[in-house]
Amino acid sequence: SLAGIQMLSVQPDTKPKGCAGCNRKIKDRYLLKALDKYWHEDCLKCACCDCRLGEVGSTLYTKANLILCRRDYLRLFGVTGNCAACSKLIPAFEMVMRAKDNVYHLDCFACQLCNQRFCVGDKFFLKNNMILCQTDYEEGLMKEGYAPQVR
Repeated sequence: SLAGIQMLSVQPDTKPKGCAGCNRKIKDRYLLKALDKYWHEDCLKCACCDCRLGEVGSTLYTKANLILCRRDYLRLFGVTGNCAACSKLIPAFEMVMRAKDNVYHLDCFACQLCNQRFCVGDKFFLKNNMILCQTDYEEGLMKEGYAPQVR
């Protein structure tokens, strides 16, 4: 979930607050308030890339007790969309194949009639939202009577 970060100046006459990151008292001039806790500026950072979250446009993401910057949150928990072949969600960090507006898991990117996997450089065709190898595509055309007329 998305949370905001506030930067507050520490009032000299108030009791110092404890930092949720390092558990020490915050004696700096500024502190950060996020997730209803207080932090040293250096202690509120992304669990993945260690970037300081007080600076990065001041929003943070939390999931499964992790505090993350937007980029890492999307990389870990975002989704690319649904696979056009199996309809399951594709996590954002997974490699995909794309054909026009469709995305596919790498393992699902095969001819949907004969299940032949495509190698680099193979031709594939998108017909009625199905991916087809050249053989099945051409056979389909012949069956439908679209075979080019030989003059």
